[in-house]
Amino acid sequence: MKLVSIFNNKGGVGKTTYLYHIAHLLERQGKTVLLVDLDSQCNLSAYCLSDNELERSWKAERGNSIWMAVERVYKGLGDIRQRKPTQPKEDYENLYLIPGDILLSNYEDILGDTWSSAKGGNEPALRVQSAIYRYILWCAKQVQADVVMLDLGPNLGALNRAILTASNYFIVPMSPDLFSIRGTENLGTKLVLWNKEWNQCQTAWEGDELELPQGKPMFLGYVMQQHNLRLRSEEGMTKGWSIFGDRVEKAVRHNIVDKLESTKQVHNWGDSHWNLGKVPNLHSLIPYSLEARKPVFDCKSSDGLKGAHITRARKSKDHFTPIVNKLLEVL
Repeated sequence: MKLVSIFNNKGGVGKTTYLYHIAHLLERQGKTVLLVDLDSQCNLSAYCLSDNELERSWKAERGNSIWMAVERVYKGLGDIRQRKPTQPKEDYENLYLIPGDILLSNYEDILGDTWSSAKGGNEPALRVQSAIYRYILWCAKQVQADVVMLDLGPNLGALNRAILTASNYFIVPMSPDLFSIRGTENLGTKLVLWNKEWNQCQTAWEGDELELPQGKPMFLGYVMQQHNLRLRSEEGMTKGWSIFGDRVEKAVRHNIVDKLESTKQVHNWGDSHWNLGKVPNLHSLIPYSLEARKPVFDCKSSDGLKGAHITRARKSKDHFTPIVNKLLEVL
């Protein structure tokens, strides 16, 4: 079982849409997939669940949101709550979700407050740092997950440190724009630092009853998203988008690959490239997908699609399939 984080330091790059569609295709390939919404905006949860279902996940009595799992750790009242994940739709019987919760942002404070003590091997502090990781592992065992896909918010704070260092792999969705390129600049440096600091935690910890993460996520690559295609061709980006699109590979290599190779945190695909694929802007198809709570490629006329939209929706699968095939090589 592998944990794969979907992360970019810059928001608005389509990471939730990407994760959602990739997860459904992996499920279709016979994989049991556990989704984890760790972004306080809860977009992944809203994509999967109705408002009523989401509200139920937040209830103290039986709620199973990620915040309900770690609330007692945050308050110093005990360890994680063991509550099983949700199955969003019976049509996708091997797809599960740990719902998000805006209150998870509270956990950032205690992660920051206990980090120094965790590096000294303090057990209560290490329980705080590893709580989300340990809960995800417990849930994954309950559903016998083959892969866990984690949706992270766009920042490099203590919460994402705890999640990224608990992951086996991470993927960076990117838009071909200046801000997305800028967002890669400190990512590699941060991950090298976090690996060094997490090694301190591992070395200082002398117990054996806590399951601690390795703190060494491996970079699989990036996915180009949200660009517009040429009107008469599906072969490439419009000229305007390609101005920045051509700079992405160089930025990724310099800011992520070159930094993480020193700690052996880069997957080698054998071709010296880390572009996993390209997913163009699907424009008006996304609202239909959100309303139906199903992937674009599964939306039909019964979901409101008409005419050319039906064909475009069905063909959208072709954008995601090559990426899924790459992931299956490591999963």
